[in-house]
Amino acid sequence: MSDERAVSIEARALRMAPCLALSMLLPLPAAWAQDAQQTTTLQPVTVTAGAVSSGDLPPAYAGGQVAEGARLGLMGNQSVMDTPFNVTSYTSELIKNQQARTLADVMANDPSVRFTTSSGHAYENFRIRGFDVNQNDVAINGMFGLAPMGRTPVEFVERVEVLKGPNSLFSGMAPSGAVGGTVNLVPKRATDTPNATFGVNWLSDGQLGTTIDAGRRYGASNEWGARVNGSFSDGATTLDGQSRKREFFSAGLDYRGSALTASIDAYHSQESFTGGTPAMFWFASPVVPVAPDPRINQFSTGYGNIQSNAVMAQAEYRFNDKVSAFAGVGWRDSDQSGLINGTHARQIDANGNFTGQIVGQRAYTDAMTAEGGLRSRFKTGSVGHELVLQASILKLEDGSATGPASVFKSNIYDPITPVMPAVPGSAPKTSENTLSSVALVDTMSFLDDKLLLTAGLRNQRVKTSNFDKTGKTTARYDEDAVTPAVAIVVKPWGPDLSFYANYVEGLSKGDSVTDTTATNFGEVFAPYKTKQKELGVKWNAGTFTNTLALFEIEKPMLVTEGSTSNPTYADGGEKRVRGVEWNTFGEIAQGVRVLGGVTYTQGTQVKTSYGRYNGNTAVGAPRWQANTGLEWDTPWVPGLTLSGRIQATSSQYADSANKIEIPGWGQVDLGARYATKVNGKDVVLRLNVNNVFNKYYYAGIFSDTTPIATLGPARSVMASATISF
Repeated sequence: MSDERAVSIEARALRMAPCLALSMLLPLPAAWAQDAQQTTTLQPVTVTAGAVSSGDLPPAYAGGQVAEGARLGLMGNQSVMDTPFNVTSYTSELIKNQQARTLADVMANDPSVRFTTSSGHAYENFRIRGFDVNQNDVAINGMFGLAPMGRTPVEFVERVEVLKGPNSLFSGMAPSGAVGGTVNLVPKRATDTPNATFGVNWLSDGQLGTTIDAGRRYGASNEWGARVNGSFSDGATTLDGQSRKREFFSAGLDYRGSALTASIDAYHSQESFTGGTPAMFWFASPVVPVAPDPRINQFSTGYGNIQSNAVMAQAEYRFNDKVSAFAGVGWRDSDQSGLINGTHARQIDANGNFTGQIVGQRAYTDAMTAEGGLRSRFKTGSVGHELVLQASILKLEDGSATGPASVFKSNIYDPITPVMPAVPGSAPKTSENTLSSVALVDTMSFLDDKLLLTAGLRNQRVKTSNFDKTGKTTARYDEDAVTPAVAIVVKPWGPDLSFYANYVEGLSKGDSVTDTTATNFGEVFAPYKTKQKELGVKWNAGTFTNTLALFEIEKPMLVTEGSTSNPTYADGGEKRVRGVEWNTFGEIAQGVRVLGGVTYTQGTQVKTSYGRYNGNTAVGAPRWQANTGLEWDTPWVPGLTLSGRIQATSSQYADSANKIEIPGWGQVDLGARYATKVNGKDVVLRLNVNNVFNKYYYAGIFSDTTPIATLGPARSVMASATISF
């Protein structure tokens, strides 16, 4: 598909929608105040599926950083204490106060999450519970395929919900499997009180930006709402010589009636960079050189651009108190060009010498997703039921092309200036994927809700076709599988103490054999089933909550059999991760907030090719991960809050043989904010310093099969000022 391909009708409508919405939202502040005084208060409307307004979300917990509940896929919003999984829902308040720009900034608060791309890379991918969760596995309002590609902006986000473990029953199969967990974004909605917040910000070493967040409701009962968010930034970054430009605009319209609730969201996201991109580090020997300064630019001539546009709509209609129907549909198109992938310093020796390779790339991804279902609440004797039937479909079309490679020799401490080759003018279609499914889930309540039992099945079908550059089909398969789940919550002594357990199976697309020497070259395997067992306890102490979870996840992997020169690939391998998680959040004392926890894992290669590495530690699975964040409202200066966060990770292996090991690391972040009033307007000044001691370290592992390490961030300073009307 060429760069000049016709812009779709949906994309044109998308670009006009924010402008129309903004014109609706920005009358004179005096008019806003008059409208607010005349507003009639709407009675609460309870909605259990399809997030349609921020008022319907679970409220923020004590301290405001985390919510009391989150969306459990097709089950809708659930209380943390009623959810038989380890789940955390980060709020927009946390996003604002930490000056988070992308999803990675928010996920840095979670002790079970680490990153598989270097800080500042064009893509942000994660590991949750020791398994990969790619950026295309992020959902919006429970639907996959709609989140922006690359680095996901969070200015339009009300909640970032992290549900740990495979859960295809509740959310359907994610495009890349999402074995370790699912991330769901909930867009902002207009509140009953009109708001308009403008901000300016600065990020070292020269990024200047501005933001807008405005919303208001209309109608006799405030039934109509509109919310827009926008941001723009440009300038130098902490990577020497790099300049990054970022623009984002979103509009959300919603309706909340007595029976019908509905919403439409649209966004435009574009990020481009020149003057290089962060590298990842591919080791050639067990001697790992000291991590370089992350400001050093290994690919200083690289440039790139990623753009995404999307529009989505959701609705729910309540026929009565017992039966409701819900539906959703969305489209997204994304285009990429430049040096986006493969930014690896290859075959690094003990002295830091390496071979580099730059390839110009062009790619696109078009997505269409839809869901629909029925929810029914009824009783059989003394047993309550919430029965949900849901059908979903996700269609993805991908195209890509690469130009000739530019190969060079360099050193990670003293790099040369490489040549950036030309980018292809067009990208042919390379694959089509259709993920369709039907699920039936029943949550049964016993003993006045002291016992909750959830059980269900999802039949998932995966259709895939791969094409060469001439359009010829090179591989195709059409497989389906059934994934069950059963979970229980017991609250024997009231609502503040929950014991839970779950057994769930996830699903991820089967691998393809790409080894041309293999006897079954080109074979595509059926979808993989991933299994999780988990036990846990949750304690709500009133103003702070603790979750302790024990889990085991098993995932199949490809292995080789037969001759080493002409192997046969089979899906008989297995990786297993067992772990213990402790998460805490809330207010531990008046004006003192805590957020974080500790994760201990034992990742094991259970079944490997020829049994060579059976029993070895799994790649990219450190024993210990810990995050501790604190906020303190100082008593001597009203409005002044001080904050700090410590992240720590133990050593981990980069290869299956357990010969290449990167050392453990720690990072300290500090912050302060001051809230005051100027001429009656709310003004907030914020300052955050990440990696205060400017530590250089390898942060994590990129791949289970190749010894590639990511690099931690350089020290950075962020400052902003916002004013609300």
